[in-house]
Amino acid sequence: MRVIIIGGGACGASTASRLRRLDEKAEIVILEKTDEISIANCGLPYYTSGVINEREKMLVSSPQKFKSWFNIDVRLNSEVTGIDTEAKIVTLKNGEKLSYDKLVLAQGANPIVPDFAGMPGEKVFTVRTLSDADRIKDYIKNNNVQKAVVIGGGFIGIEMAENFVEMGLKTTLIEARNQILAPVDYETASFLQNEMRDNGVEIILSDGVKEFRGNKIVLNSLREIEFDIVIMAIGVRPELSLAKSIGLETERGIIVNERMETSVPDIYAGGDGVMIKDFVSGEKTLIPLAGPANRQGRIIADNICSAQYGHGSVYKNSQGSSVLKVFGLTASAVGNNEKQLKAKNINYWKTIIFGRDHAGYYPNSTQIMFKLLFAPDGKILGAQAVGQEGVEKRIDVISSVMRNNGGIQELLDSELCYAPPYSSAKDPVNILGMNADNILRGLMKPAFFEDIEGGYLIDVRPKEIFEINTIKGAVNIPIGEIRTRLDEIPRDKRVILFCNTGHTSYVASRILEQYGFNDVYSLMGGITLYKEIIRDKEGKVEKCEKVQACLQQPFSLH
Repeated sequence: MRVIIIGGGACGASTASRLRRLDEKAEIVILEKTDEISIANCGLPYYTSGVINEREKMLVSSPQKFKSWFNIDVRLNSEVTGIDTEAKIVTLKNGEKLSYDKLVLAQGANPIVPDFAGMPGEKVFTVRTLSDADRIKDYIKNNNVQKAVVIGGGFIGIEMAENFVEMGLKTTLIEARNQILAPVDYETASFLQNEMRDNGVEIILSDGVKEFRGNKIVLNSLREIEFDIVIMAIGVRPELSLAKSIGLETERGIIVNERMETSVPDIYAGGDGVMIKDFVSGEKTLIPLAGPANRQGRIIADNICSAQYGHGSVYKNSQGSSVLKVFGLTASAVGNNEKQLKAKNINYWKTIIFGRDHAGYYPNSTQIMFKLLFAPDGKILGAQAVGQEGVEKRIDVISSVMRNNGGIQELLDSELCYAPPYSSAKDPVNILGMNADNILRGLMKPAFFEDIEGGYLIDVRPKEIFEINTIKGAVNIPIGEIRTRLDEIPRDKRVILFCNTGHTSYVASRILEQYGFNDVYSLMGGITLYKEIIRDKEGKVEKCEKVQACLQQPFSLH
């Protein structure tokens, strides 16, 4: 059996190596049109800045290793120009023809580069291959680059902006949407936008590129941004030319079934170029992430060898789990966000809490903000988190609960590891489940930033804290006084209680509900989230002030 794999990235390499482990006698050929195979694409921004300081570390494997370990024939600079599906023959650009028994399309996707007027090609780069990163490094080194502009606020755009700052460049990020990082909702993005500004990145939102004019980018708003180098990071588009030329069923990507089989017999496809099903909605979607691509490669190999082993494998839809480092913060997400749920007309509830990465009484604990989206029947639809430590750990737990069809109750019931340096007796995952359970049971009515206007605001924190900082228009009734001041609380208005993060206001709301107040809400995330959102909307930069305040503190070893 000869298997030809077109594409040597995550899916193609994974297919080939798994296939060899299953079938020692198969003839396996990887055709890669570039001069690279199996590189660490996700590390490219960090290699560009020198955080990853050796080129060899970016090479996950090599043609020599594929040959010596797996007896796989890797052919670089081998572009496929045609496929005869009847005769099962692949034609290369150099005219060579190769027959196949099974064919795998793993060509991935290409960066989107609009043809903007006046765009100077020598100064505009994409970040997809190791050669791309090498060219960026060389250009910066040899051209006295001082000002960098990143167009696009997705994963690569954000990482490139951070690494340009690491290199000492004045950096601007331009995003046409009203927030960066589309997989998360605004509350989560606000923390990241503030963190980027605090570290010197200028962020321009809700504005796109109109044209290039010399060494300036002209935006749709007519604002002009000077640059020495530009990174185009507005997304990727699946490589579909071959698939379409041979009549494979396609939409935005190649259509495959759960066995990764295309509409033509003996042709499989996987990776960034295929349409798969969304875990939450069941709708077809594109998920260009390394984890799914690697798993799909394994599944393809299993199914190619299914006759030999008597069973194959299936791809069980994608949850879109992701994580991103943004300077000192980590953001992570799984499932759908609010924008996606609204677009799909999926009914949902939501809640927001703050939890600590480990026990608060153990030194150096930090807060994590969690947002949970769930259905009225308790099904988990999505989760997001942002903080300094322990962020992705909790999203991984929620992802696993979702994968096994668990819901809110399973979050509450999860028995997670506990010791003071690592967590709390009630882990934030448990608290998130308890919080959502209270909402579903009607024990708490949640309010959010968008609900504040028009509400009667009560700050339930102590008076001395209220006098330092509160929400404009709020009155102060500390929780310890609330039972004796019931007559001060209106029964004919929507009352929103708030505290630092939402726990004290929840307790206060339970008191009022049991005294007959029916229109009482607790502000999710409290004033902590409120201040973060306001700071983002005002574009304030605070890190310099924070650093100065820290320097003025007395030094202590304790």
